[in-house]
Amino acid sequence: MRKRDRERAERIRLAGGPKPTLRERAVALAREMGEVRTKDLTDIGVHRCYLARMCDEGLLVKVGYGRYRAAVPKAA
Repeated sequence: MRKRDRERAERIRLAGGPKPTLRERAVALAREMGEVRTKDLTDIGVHRCYLARMCDEGLLVKVGYGRYRAAVPKAA
């Protein structure tokens, strides 16, 4: 492993771990607020083109025009 990679890994470890991904941030916001608008998601950095993909993956559910809700996880 290169020195800069070791240093980066050490900085991440000291900072409390890796940053949450955009998908994790979007789902967390949707769970927190109940229903989110496209503007709410773009304000935190999630681009609109990802919303359709997240709906296809089952992370978000499209409620109406520009409105999304976190999907209910299925029981195993």
